[in-house]
Amino acid sequence: MEVQDAPPKKGVTIQKPEIKKPTSGSGPGKNHIYVREAEGRVETTRRVLGFVLMALFVVLPWLTWNGEQAVLLNILDQRFRIFGMTLWPQDLTILAWIFMVSAFALFLITTLFGRVWCGFTCPQTTWTFIFMWFERKIEGSRHQRMKLDERAMDADKFVRKFAKHGVWIIIAWLTAMTFVGYFTDIRALFQNFFVFEASAWAFGSVLFFTFATYGNAGWMREVMCTHMCPYARFQAAMFDKDTYIVAYDEARGEPRGPRKRKSDPRTQGLGDCIDCNLCVQVCPTGIDIRNGLQYECINCGACIDACDSVMDKMGYPKKLISFTTQRRLEGGETKVFRFKSVGYGLALLVLTLLLVADIVLRVPLEFDVIRDRASLYRENQEGWIENVYTLRVINKSQQAQRYTFSVDGVEDMQWYGPQELLLDPESSEIVPVTIAIDPYFIDAPIKEITFTIQSIDEASIKRNVRTNFIYQ
Repeated sequence: MEVQDAPPKKGVTIQKPEIKKPTSGSGPGKNHIYVREAEGRVETTRRVLGFVLMALFVVLPWLTWNGEQAVLLNILDQRFRIFGMTLWPQDLTILAWIFMVSAFALFLITTLFGRVWCGFTCPQTTWTFIFMWFERKIEGSRHQRMKLDERAMDADKFVRKFAKHGVWIIIAWLTAMTFVGYFTDIRALFQNFFVFEASAWAFGSVLFFTFATYGNAGWMREVMCTHMCPYARFQAAMFDKDTYIVAYDEARGEPRGPRKRKSDPRTQGLGDCIDCNLCVQVCPTGIDIRNGLQYECINCGACIDACDSVMDKMGYPKKLISFTTQRRLEGGETKVFRFKSVGYGLALLVLTLLLVADIVLRVPLEFDVIRDRASLYRENQEGWIENVYTLRVINKSQQAQRYTFSVDGVEDMQWYGPQELLLDPESSEIVPVTIAIDPYFIDAPIKEITFTIQSIDEASIKRNVRTNFIYQ
């Protein structure tokens, strides 16, 4: 996809470029983008960050904690294990805080630094660049790939295409296996997958995510960013004149045009841009940054490296294309602290504190008391009044726990049923009990009593539940 040059405009504008006869694209076809390899400080930063995030993604599901998989999001059993902490459906508030903290962190970063998430840390971008790296190693440079696609199918072209797609499928499969390994025992998954002993959902999920990764990173690429990702559509609402973006300095670069290396562009009435078009060739979404900021721009900075290398060769100052702000391009000073950024920052701080408080104050025990509603009460042989209760206990910790039960709120009572319970880690138990009270101590038809469960092993693990004792 090649973009027509637009007349120079002052400032930064958001527009969709006009498309003419395409010369680049992401898969065979007339809209295929042949991305040129970029080298430079921005690309190095992106590669290092991508490598770190990829390493975390691959390593995390293989780590163990107390002999168990450290990170296991077991949806089928409705429990998430995260480094010693097990979250159950009753802990949805913690998950809600995590999602809100992540959202406001993204809002704050976008307000300050634009779409750096898209360009440096988004999985779609990371995997796309990985696929493109292998594509270059197998099929050659941008020019060689274009020539290869123009050729009729021969043995060399078949081998290269077969090797490329084979590598893509292997990477996609490894990605899918690792991703599914976050939701099931990853060691068992790798052992059982090829002998067809993995569960149906695990096997189907691996095939689905293999296909999705292969399709997204290998074929769709920029289509995901420009047409399917909603972030590109609403991120403009978080931009202002002080947001850092990848931008072209029109005042310095225009009018653009070719020239000899040792010639003085000022005598020719030219700016610093030599119109080499490298900034377009290295762009993974195929836009021309010189036309102004466009929603397709993912702030990857590839055009910065390409332009800096040309400026070096020409002996011109760098940063004709750079991470900058509209206010700076207009001659002003960038304001980091402004209403929008401060507001997002305060919201992020409050939500983070609430998340930390919820985790710190969390008791790894769930205790419910359900009174038998089949019969309100009954009188035993001794004349005492009985109520039947069901105690539901969930041990949300990753260690076995011993618990004791007690009841308060009456002076004299009898307990029928177990008063101690040994519960395995991440398990639940239902305990039926009967409470009998001497009618002499019952001064109302409905009397409030309190059940207490206490861990014998850890004094801090304790729960109280209030319920009613009925006699009428």
